[in-house]
Amino acid sequence: MSSLKDKVCVVTGAAGILCSAMVEALLEEGAKVALLGRTESKLVDLKKELHDKGYSETLVTAADVLNADDLNKAKELINTTWGKVDLLVNGAGGNHPNATSKAEQMTADTPMEDSFFGMSLDAFGFVFDLNFKGTLLPCQIFGKDMIDSGAGNIINISSMSADRPLTKVGAYSSAKASVDSLTQWLSVHLATRNIRVNGLAPGFFVTGQNKFLLFQEDGETPTARGQKIINNTPMGKFGKPEDLKGAVKFLAGPESRFVTGIVLPVDGGFSAFSGV
Repeated sequence: MSSLKDKVCVVTGAAGILCSAMVEALLEEGAKVALLGRTESKLVDLKKELHDKGYSETLVTAADVLNADDLNKAKELINTTWGKVDLLVNGAGGNHPNATSKAEQMTADTPMEDSFFGMSLDAFGFVFDLNFKGTLLPCQIFGKDMIDSGAGNIINISSMSADRPLTKVGAYSSAKASVDSLTQWLSVHLATRNIRVNGLAPGFFVTGQNKFLLFQEDGETPTARGQKIINNTPMGKFGKPEDLKGAVKFLAGPESRFVTGIVLPVDGGFSAFSGV
């Protein structure tokens, strides 16, 4: 029997490579999934792709995770179509080139513009808003359905960079660390209302956004940074989107009914490796 049969789920950032795999995982368990994102055409394409695979219980809900009006309209559409939201997966997030430093460490020869001091405050704020506020606001809006229902489940998408900040991506690391803290705090705050809150921290997966950072132009040979990641991943490889499916099903399903406040790594052992 499907563990999420007829459960109403919302996935933000649904059209992304990793989130679309999570959407499929939920559909495999019998859930109804609202595909939420800013670009409606991408959501429509995903809906068609999923329909071709035999999954018809999807709903396109175009919305900006930083816009409360958008989210409330999306919730109204979901409530009218299917009823109250049972599960929220906060997958929307990302980085900005101006919120990264070109240098991994600042040495005596590093130009100021290539260091922390050259990072744009506006871009830093953009990254923090997208990742942290873009998680906080959907929790507030869709979480109200869970309060009304007397049960619910929230899965926030974190990162390896939250616990072990990666070089260059100071803004992204800070924002994801805030997501982890919110996850733990909210899990305690909502525990007596029968709402579980957990996080999922993917390791290094190849996506359209980071492929050029991980591989050279031939698409097969790792860059120096890509090879460094592989060298520090005990399983010796990058993850594939489908590798996230089992973890999503576990946190979303009844098997984890006594699990709340954790951030589950899916990283090939990266977070366990000291480098020596």
